Amino acid sequence: MSTEQVIKKFSEEQTATYPPKDSEIINSSEKKLDGNVISSKVDINVLMDRVRTERNKEKKENLIFLGLIASVIVITGIIASF
Repeated sequence: MSTEQVIKKFSEEQTATYPPKDSEIINSSEKKLDGNVISSKVDINVLMDRVRTERNKEKKENLIFLGLIASVIVITGIIASF
């Protein structure tokens, strides 16, 4: 191996590890996602809030759907009675 090849190989290895990646800077117990540092621990309150908001969203969608069905039935009944 010539000196140029050794230098080239060393510089490639050095650039591969320098500058350190974001994942190397952050602790192993944390992850980086979309620029936000996220801990690997799970907070049950956050999960429960997410479930509550999903339930509320589903309830609203169901009420809107039932309202539309009821209005169609009422309008059909009014039209049929004339």
